[in-house]
Amino acid sequence: MSNTPKGLRLHIGIFGKRNMGKSSLINLLSGQNTSIVSEKKGTTTDPVNKPMELLPIGPVMLIDTAGLDDIGEIGQLRIQKTLQTLDRIDIALIVSDYEGWTEIEYNLLKKLKSLSIPAIAIINKKDIATISEKNLEEIEKSLPTIQISTKDKKDIDKIKSALIQNTPQSFFENTKILSDLIPEKGHVIFVIPIDKEAPKGRLILPQVQAIRDILDGNQICTICKTSELQDAIQSLKTPPCLVVTDSQAFYEVDKIVPESIPLTSFSILFARLKGDFQEFLKGANAIDSLKNGAKVLIAESCTHHPIEDDIARVKIPKLLEKKTEKSLIFEHFSGHDFPNNLEDYQLIIHCGGCMTNKKEILSRILKAKQNNIPITNYGMAIAHCIGILKRASQILIKDEDVR
Repeated sequence: MSNTPKGLRLHIGIFGKRNMGKSSLINLLSGQNTSIVSEKKGTTTDPVNKPMELLPIGPVMLIDTAGLDDIGEIGQLRIQKTLQTLDRIDIALIVSDYEGWTEIEYNLLKKLKSLSIPAIAIINKKDIATISEKNLEEIEKSLPTIQISTKDKKDIDKIKSALIQNTPQSFFENTKILSDLIPEKGHVIFVIPIDKEAPKGRLILPQVQAIRDILDGNQICTICKTSELQDAIQSLKTPPCLVVTDSQAFYEVDKIVPESIPLTSFSILFARLKGDFQEFLKGANAIDSLKNGAKVLIAESCTHHPIEDDIARVKIPKLLEKKTEKSLIFEHFSGHDFPNNLEDYQLIIHCGGCMTNKKEILSRILKAKQNNIPITNYGMAIAHCIGILKRASQILIKDEDVR
């Protein structure tokens, strides 16, 4: 599980004021000196991610953050970075010591509750002093609370138990990518173009995950390039239950695959896996309403060096301008960066999200809805622009839900 993609890990955010023992807690849980520990306040400056295996929960991502009481102009920027992590965490650990909570911790809890993020209070440094009964009772009224010392390895079990009891149940459910869409022993063809964007010597993550999902579902898959797709279909005794392609090959694949065989893309499957499928569908149809000079935000979860004919910077903009016959303005954000001025945009197009977790994508969808900005993803936008969105979505939802 050490190679589990970060997008499938439980994201645990660790918050609190400076010098409360947040970094020590990370080191205790990971069994390594992952974060720098010092008596000096403000050692942690930017969020630090630590992927690890936390049995019996499984693969997790621990996120150490800067102190919420940081000071100065730089300190305020650090606090802003800390609060940005709320968009991608599944559960929060609020760390304080025996002196109890202040307005800072209670304000954080309000933010977490507004975002429906469960939290656990960690009262640290019990080896030095014990929190007063009055302060403890006040905190326990608001959320599950445990007392620990990061110097006592036995307290790891307390934290694990609290995480298991308070982690959203959806995390423990086995999420399917496509195996629930076809019968057992059903046959799928995966079309994987080998082009400039294909990594040398390996497949990209959504392709690997889809193949694994089919194997787990006791189903069968054939893998081929676009140029071999016709031969692959003809080689089968019976037609495949589904053809899944890279979205960039939609145009060619749609011409090859008979209408009687369902067709979709990895990106559209990930719209269901990690996003809000219906919201993305509406967003794709909103492309037709774009006006001349409209601003379009294109968001990528991963950071990579753009190549010639890049999908986000070249291919999708060309498709949108051809479809709308309008001159559009495109802005790009990558990684965890996401603009606050969403009201400036008329459309958001998100990547498939294979390199981030569902929580972060849902947070972005919620922000878009709050600003009445349509949002979709790469696969749906491409399918709409070439006129096959209904076909590409049909296997995932009811006919009447797709225009």
